[in-house]
Amino acid sequence: MLEVLRRIILEVNGARNLDAALSTMVRRIRKAMRTDVCSFYLFEPDLERLVLMETIGLRSQAVGNVSLPVGEGLVGLVAKREEPLNLEDAQSHAHFRYFEATGEERYSSFLGVPIIHQRRMLGVLVVQQSEKRRYDEADEAFLVTMAAQLAGVLAHALATGGLSRPAMPGGQATFVGVAASPGMAIGKAVVIAPPADLNSVPDLIPTDEEYEIERLHEAIGKVRDEIRSAGERLANRISTQELALFDVYQQMLGEAALSQEVVKRIREGQWAPGALADVVGRHVQYLERVDDDYLRERAADVRDLGRRVLAHLQEGTSATPEEFPDNTILVGDEISVSMLGEVPRERLVGLVSVQGSSTSHVAILARAMGIPTVLGMVDLPLPRLNGAPVVLDGHRGRLFVRPGEELEGRYQSMIDEERELSEVLEHEQDLPSRTTDGHDIPLMVNTGLAVDAVSSLKARIGGVGLYRTEVPFMITERFPGEQEQTRLYREQLEGFAPLPVVMRTLDIGGDKDLPYFPIEEANPFLGWRGIRVTLDHPEVLMVQLRAMLRASQGLDNLQVLLPMVTNVGEIDDALRLLERAITELGEDGLVVARPRVGVMIEVPATLYQLEALARRVDFFSVGSNDLTQYLLAVDRNNPRVAELYDACHPAVLSALAKMAAESRDLQVPASVCGELAGDPAGSLLLMGMGFGSLSMNAPSLPKVRAAVRRVSLTAAQQLVDETLAFDSAAGVRAHLDKRMAEWQLSHLLPPRD
Repeated sequence: MLEVLRRIILEVNGARNLDAALSTMVRRIRKAMRTDVCSFYLFEPDLERLVLMETIGLRSQAVGNVSLPVGEGLVGLVAKREEPLNLEDAQSHAHFRYFEATGEERYSSFLGVPIIHQRRMLGVLVVQQSEKRRYDEADEAFLVTMAAQLAGVLAHALATGGLSRPAMPGGQATFVGVAASPGMAIGKAVVIAPPADLNSVPDLIPTDEEYEIERLHEAIGKVRDEIRSAGERLANRISTQELALFDVYQQMLGEAALSQEVVKRIREGQWAPGALADVVGRHVQYLERVDDDYLRERAADVRDLGRRVLAHLQEGTSATPEEFPDNTILVGDEISVSMLGEVPRERLVGLVSVQGSSTSHVAILARAMGIPTVLGMVDLPLPRLNGAPVVLDGHRGRLFVRPGEELEGRYQSMIDEERELSEVLEHEQDLPSRTTDGHDIPLMVNTGLAVDAVSSLKARIGGVGLYRTEVPFMITERFPGEQEQTRLYREQLEGFAPLPVVMRTLDIGGDKDLPYFPIEEANPFLGWRGIRVTLDHPEVLMVQLRAMLRASQGLDNLQVLLPMVTNVGEIDDALRLLERAITELGEDGLVVARPRVGVMIEVPATLYQLEALARRVDFFSVGSNDLTQYLLAVDRNNPRVAELYDACHPAVLSALAKMAAESRDLQVPASVCGELAGDPAGSLLLMGMGFGSLSMNAPSLPKVRAAVRRVSLTAAQQLVDETLAFDSAAGVRAHLDKRMAEWQLSHLLPPRD
């Protein structure tokens, strides 16, 4: 059965469109399960109904014409319960409903399974048989597996408009990723395809068919020359058998059929790269399905040849369009900072990427620039999105493709309100962040960029609460030297003097690799990262500490922060290296003051070692993002579980409240530099808990300042007591929304689900 399943999946994935895929699927399933009927019902959320979209065994005229609400009939019951239903005598079931148009009165047995994609119910897959039959566990498992495979295909088709939906409106689809930079945007998707990637070639209509055909033949000719030359170079170094592979490649390229198919596809309205990708993909799918081992192996050869030809087709052309439309939402498999720099800033309104995380360099840059960004959108059908109208929600990590008028109108209203609010709040940004009862809470900024990008904020902040030193490391091809680092750190310290600048030592690992220092691990977030890496490479940490100390001469505003600390031994080792750096610089004739040293509270173990930590460091800085994901055992950059990540989880808030109280007792200043600090409601909670300062990305400052200035410290403390009584994150969020509405601050909150 496993081999049958594999073949069906290959056929479905290789179908020319979704209608063909559905037709193939129901026929293959019926044959594999030796049953009389196989049908697919699509869930239409706007109508709250299930529509028969494909069948083999029921009357064909029923397709598109038979529908039923969720909960009605056996199919509706499967959708409502979102679980399989297996019946030997379907007509005796209380929920059975007869549809005359289908002709299903002849069938007794029934097995239906829901099709679910990222918690969204997309439809129901059903098999039926005339004789009474109890489908066994293997049958049920087979159909459940098929439904799971179909879910991804359906989600892609809904996003691209590839699903014909009789008598149904729309074609809107929603994709969920990781919210990497807040904000909302409406625009047009512009897909950037990586070079020579057959799976990421966008569809484009050729302006000159003859030119496309000419460059196809030219590219094939170049590949033939390359293969001939490669064979000649290796003739004396490989066996005759291996050399024969080059002859096979030449034969494949010499066959007129392949190029003729691509030419035909071009004349049907596809540009050369897209036509090549379509034809190669179809051949590969066919070869992978056949029983002959030799032919199956040829699939890899065809794919390789396709990539070689595609690379030549893309020569002299950029994966980036020459012109970008207004309101460009840049979409790609992996968006780099260089790609970001190619789009005129006035036309770029959003970023979406299949890969990446909320702590990647592009995410950090996007937050600093105030560009809504969603990363880790693993199910996005890139090749079919180019030019599609989209709505991007960077608050909730959602992309709406081909949105309906109502949804687009709702988001446009929210975007207009955001813009108007920003203009209003701009007038009070030079006022102190002081509560109505006179309590000052310093607002700090997180940065990792050149000082010019944030120096304009100097009059509005209490300093830099987190300078990510790894960002300069990410944009070079080697570890920056001591002089280079000294120059970068001096710019920061001078630019913000006399305000304090908290510099975090190199925090790589997890999802932040350096291109020249890759870290491959099965579980990177629990692996070699932060202080663990730099203590294992003291030569790297020493250069960084010496550079920081050199840069701080005469300014006295440097503070050093140690990341990913788990135990006091790590602090002791780091402090010894710091003292050694001070001594070495003294021997070189440079007298530098010992900076204040802090530890990041992000590993849960440190919550239970605060007293021991307090004997060694001068301040605590809570990294609420990592602390939340470690407390909840949720990888916040995994879109499959990202919805479980919530800094307002009662366990997280309870831990933060206890930590703030213990820090006060130990007389050690404590701040928060995670995303919770940049949320207006979250900032009030943290202030009420007793944290001394809050650090956030620059775009979050206006709303947080506005929230602080409109609430008393007493009210914030009462809010903490109230929220700690809730036992769910949903309860906490609802209560925060209620209180913010009462304080007339609800307009400061991001959109909630």
